[in-house]
Amino acid sequence: MRFLLISVMTISLMNITLQVKANEAFNYVQLQDVVFAEVHGTGLLMDVFTPTGPANGHAIVDIASGAWYSDRSKIRDHTLAQLYTTFCGRGYVVFAIRPGSKTRYTALEMDQHVKLGIRYVKANADKFKIDANKLGLTGASAGGHLATLAALTPAASDPVAKNKMERHDTSVAAVAVFFPPTDFLEWRDGKMVDPKVLGPLLAVGANSANEGTLHGKSNEELQEMAKAISPVYQVRKPSVPFLLIHGDADEVVPLSHSQKLVKAIQAAGGSAELMVKQGGGHPWLTLPVEVAVMADWFDKQLK
Repeated sequence: MRFLLISVMTISLMNITLQVKANEAFNYVQLQDVVFAEVHGTGLLMDVFTPTGPANGHAIVDIASGAWYSDRSKIRDHTLAQLYTTFCGRGYVVFAIRPGSKTRYTALEMDQHVKLGIRYVKANADKFKIDANKLGLTGASAGGHLATLAALTPAASDPVAKNKMERHDTSVAAVAVFFPPTDFLEWRDGKMVDPKVLGPLLAVGANSANEGTLHGKSNEELQEMAKAISPVYQVRKPSVPFLLIHGDADEVVPLSHSQKLVKAIQAAGGSAELMVKQGGGHPWLTLPVEVAVMADWFDKQLK
């Protein structure tokens, strides 16, 4: 019995040692499942990545969503892309917001959740020792869509709001995203999407519980819904710089989505850059290289 107890303790200590060594491979402390807001009695979650090395006083808000799903696998995907090690290595605190999934929420509701997350970050800037006026915003695919949509439609602050979070606006200082859908009317090859066909519009214009209600709407009403969730139609006079990175072999979200958004922002007098990854799909194996390029760009914009 004594030998068995000693063996169990030895194995446990070995596991602890292995876990510590595994954690040493990262340059951050990860705080999981922080509740940043409550919607209809349900908590909205984020992970917070704090650098273990020198901090630079700035933060990146990462929208962890893929195909408009926000389970923990999206955090895993961004970890594999070395997003958190790259940004924390530069001294950024990273807030990985999970805005909910299309099984429960519409795209416009997810947009509001992103903005709640930004407000949370600003309201807790002193706690995390960051500059609330120097936030970077990023995301990939659906996360890139929600990031650009939120950045182009910022919500104003209400200085006398009872909810202290609403005393902060949702503006950010710079936006850099990977292969974002930006146009839900014209999805591919210059062709308009038939609003009555189950496709990109129905995927995010309604959630799984109420998508049937769209069938009773006119084409004009459906087109307006599509425009409301399309960043390319929300461009006014943006003062926030944008960087879009997109592969020219992307068969999921055509390169034209990024091209159109960059063109619209530039036409409105804003700053927007497009980096095209030759042969890049959705995504590509060497994505960490472009994550480092994105970090360089944020360094210039935020510092």
